Amino acid sequence: MELTDFIDRHYRHFNAAALADAARAYRELTDRGGRVLVAMAGAMSTAELGKSLAGMIREGRVHAVCTTGANLEEDLFNLLAHESYLRIPDWRSLTPSDEKRLEGRGLNRVTDTCIPEQEAFRALEGPILERWRGAEGEGRTRLPHEYLYDLLRGGDLAERYEIDPADSWLAAAADVELPLFVPGWEDSTLGNMYVAHQLAGTLSRPGPVASGTEYMVRLAEWYIGTTMDCALAELPPAGETRPEAAPGPTVAPVPKRDVGLFQIGGGIAGDFPICVVPMIRQDLGRFCPYWSYFCQISDSTPSYGSYSGAFPSEKISWGKLEVDTPSFVIESDATIVAPLIFGYVLGW
Repeated sequence: MELTDFIDRHYRHFNAAALADAARAYRELTDRGGRVLVAMAGAMSTAELGKSLAGMIREGRVHAVCTTGANLEEDLFNLLAHESYLRIPDWRSLTPSDEKRLEGRGLNRVTDTCIPEQEAFRALEGPILERWRGAEGEGRTRLPHEYLYDLLRGGDLAERYEIDPADSWLAAAADVELPLFVPGWEDSTLGNMYVAHQLAGTLSRPGPVASGTEYMVRLAEWYIGTTMDCALAELPPAGETRPEAAPGPTVAPVPKRDVGLFQIGGGIAGDFPICVVPMIRQDLGRFCPYWSYFCQISDSTPSYGSYSGAFPSEKISWGKLEVDTPSFVIESDATIVAPLIFGYVLGW
């Protein structure tokens, strides 16, 4: 039985039904020419989500990614140092002393997987520092992911790959020049290295890496260009209408394309992109459509007051979603759910 047939037959109720409904709506959106931004929090790259996400990117089912700095770099770490990773199936049994011994071995644990300090972090520090310093010498400022795209496209690291690059979502993104947005990048290993080099005087301040506010500018430009097929300067004010025909009734601008948000986890990776709509409409005072699809894979409890666990209906009051926006919440483990949805969309 194909995966899509299996889901259609067996995923009929509860979170399983939400998964199936969200997958069908995702596929229908992209089948009719809509676009999807995937927001990725948690440790999805270390969970090797690239095995399914890379195919989604290459098949044109993902059109932008907003990710944490950790997921950005950890896909590259896995590409370069996979054979030096250590899996600990009984990780729940580790004592504090066991954890200290892992630190002494240069093994940084993420649940059941340890990322090797020397083979991953330090192996990448030299090549990325060279690019930071090169940009600094030329007086250029670039966004964090652009340096990694250069590393991948330049072929400098290709001989060191330890997995098939077809299983790397970042390699796929670099190949197609996928729009990437990485808010809060300083909260990552490479971000920490960058600041350390600034403090040591190796790099200047503010330095050659652009901030998260520039990512928001790029996101707004991408969202406007994708939904309205025009530049920011061409957008009418949010409350303005324009004649559809003269004489006749006035109508709001008509979006050219639907754009949806598929959110894995919570935190800044999800909050950052969804805010672009109220920013454009309320703060900038320009018209743009609401998100046309929303799905979140979540394990957060909304009654705790977390943004990550907020139901889609709460987002309506913030001007992010419309009343009739197809919206789904799947309360489950993203490492199980996301590959199933991606497989369904890809027709596995």
